[in-house]
Amino acid sequence: MIVHKLNGCAPTPLAHYLKALGVLRLVAEQADPEARGWWEGERFLLATHLDEDDLLGFFLERYEPTPLVAPWNGGTGFYPKDKKAGKAVSAILDTKTLRFAEYRRAIQDAKKTVTGRKEAPEKKEKETLIAECRRTWRGGHSRALSAAIVLSEDGKPSYPSLFGTGLNDGRLDFSSNFMGRLLHLFPNDGTAVATTLPLLMEALTGSPTLGMQAKAAIGQFHPGNAGGNNASTATDADPLSNAWDFVFMLEGAVLFNAHATRRFGTTTTSRAAAPFAVAGHGAGYASAADSDESARGEQWMPLWPQPTTLSELQRLLGEGRAQIGAKPVHEPLDMARAVAGLGTARGITAFQRYGYIERNGQANLAVPLGRFRVPDHVSPRLACLDDLEAWLVRLRRLARDKGATGRLKVAERQLADALFAVVQHPDESAHWQTVVTALANVETVLLSSGNVRCGPIPPLRPEWVSVADDASAEWRLAVAFALQAAGFRRNDRAPIDPVRRHWVASKNQETAVVMQGRRGVDDAVALVRRRLIEATQTGLRRLPLMPARQAATRLADLAALTAGEVDLDHTLSCARVLMAVKGREWAQRPQTTQNPVMVRWPDEGWQAIRLAMLPWPLPDGRSVGTDPAILRRLESGDAATAIELALRRLRAAGVSATIRAGTVAPETARLWAAALAFPVGRETAGKLVQRLDPQSSTA
Repeated sequence: MIVHKLNGCAPTPLAHYLKALGVLRLVAEQADPEARGWWEGERFLLATHLDEDDLLGFFLERYEPTPLVAPWNGGTGFYPKDKKAGKAVSAILDTKTLRFAEYRRAIQDAKKTVTGRKEAPEKKEKETLIAECRRTWRGGHSRALSAAIVLSEDGKPSYPSLFGTGLNDGRLDFSSNFMGRLLHLFPNDGTAVATTLPLLMEALTGSPTLGMQAKAAIGQFHPGNAGGNNASTATDADPLSNAWDFVFMLEGAVLFNAHATRRFGTTTTSRAAAPFAVAGHGAGYASAADSDESARGEQWMPLWPQPTTLSELQRLLGEGRAQIGAKPVHEPLDMARAVAGLGTARGITAFQRYGYIERNGQANLAVPLGRFRVPDHVSPRLACLDDLEAWLVRLRRLARDKGATGRLKVAERQLADALFAVVQHPDESAHWQTVVTALANVETVLLSSGNVRCGPIPPLRPEWVSVADDASAEWRLAVAFALQAAGFRRNDRAPIDPVRRHWVASKNQETAVVMQGRRGVDDAVALVRRRLIEATQTGLRRLPLMPARQAATRLADLAALTAGEVDLDHTLSCARVLMAVKGREWAQRPQTTQNPVMVRWPDEGWQAIRLAMLPWPLPDGRSVGTDPAILRRLESGDAATAIELALRRLRAAGVSATIRAGTVAPETARLWAAALAFPVGRETAGKLVQRLDPQSSTA
């Protein structure tokens, strides 16, 4: 076999992608059944028994076009008003060559269907006409009809976005323009002219040539050649296209048979009746906007690296398979997850994403929205996204609502962008942290608006802690903060009174919400203050904040926090999301976070304060009764008095600290107060006692 490098066929724009498929289809059906095609980088390769001269000779001399006729539309040449299009119809009917034999039969069938009608039908009459065409047509024009229009069980037509609205897009009718391009290439009774070969070479290999058609619209398939403002060095320009590009493009589009995909049940909407078609989502690409979410949706075009026959390609497109588990996808993000989870048909290495959206005024264009690679292995980290699946559906519905606020729309799009990125890079913790930050932002917007239709972030599996672990102090502190509770059950270590109720209101405990999501230091201090108040109300003299299993705060992180080296806003933002981690599951399979690089100790004054604000007695059993005045002094910036009160409590418990007094700046004092919201373990408390009182027997 001879391999032809078709540099004129690329994954983008859509016209060139479809052109590649059209070339493969025509060669395989009409010249060489053993022909194969595949993608190599940004070009298409065609393997066939035909050499270059034979390949060119086939298209110039023996190629028989697929007849595209659309009598249900106006401007198609079948009605008295369609004068320009009617000339093309008549010209093809007047030919005698074998090349247009099937086309002549298709035109005659169409004329029989519209007999007696003076103008294009509308609504019910159009439905009846389409049903009549479906019932009576046979041959290539029936094949094109099946790809362009889907009929429901009650006979109502719906239109896959690839073919606009039934072989036309606005005032551009694909069928009449297809005939016009064919007559431009073969004007003499199906015989090529001098410009036909150079144009063919340009279409296949990308070699430049003259003879392009001006003012020859190509529609949605090639946005760069659509003409209009900024289309050239002048203020505007007319469309300029190669007639072969338009011909090959529609010949390839015919492969996207809408019936098979609908039969496999991807969805019931018209746009999803075509292979790998989903709803639109203005996210995951740089120019995303709300207006991009048109009814035409998106379509993800598969790219494959292995030589593939036409029958194999038809089987792939016929199934149009993309699913998560046993569930077919409906949204672009679901499609991205299916790609990353190898939930697509095998043999595909990437998908080129296209959105059928409005650009350049009200023109509908197939805009390339990025490429999604199919990984060579499935990352187990992506299972974490399953926790958000149902919640994201509710969030998307809420954000699409006409009454949705601008803040919610922006927050939802930022989350979607982050999710698209993490699906493509699941092994990079930075992308997971971006998702966590975006989740925190969405939840803040939802809670501040009092919206209960979506609900807060749903319960999360413990693995969220490990997938987003970037080895930073902020992340370890966020984990410790989020998973702490007033206590833990003995039998299963499930948390008792976790701290999430201070952020997300629980039933009949709305007054317990003290975290506002504005400043990290304020939220941390508010949590400590609230817990001390609740402890006092129950007669307890302790700070009821205990660390979860393997989630106690490290001393090095506390040293960085109290020294002002930690981004506390980011820490608390992450913590608000991690509060949704299931406590019982964490107890069963706790995740380990990466250890600090350096061994550090907090200021001795804060160490004394920390020991005076424990949730339980010292490791040796000595009890240090908590004094809420310590927190109040720190909040006011008076660290000296806070240290004095703490040392007094320690001496009363028998701890003779080597430090006698101390003070810090008021801003640091507030950080010290906030640091009390991060729980320490019993082992750490023992180390602090040993550090402050070397003579102590506490180990």
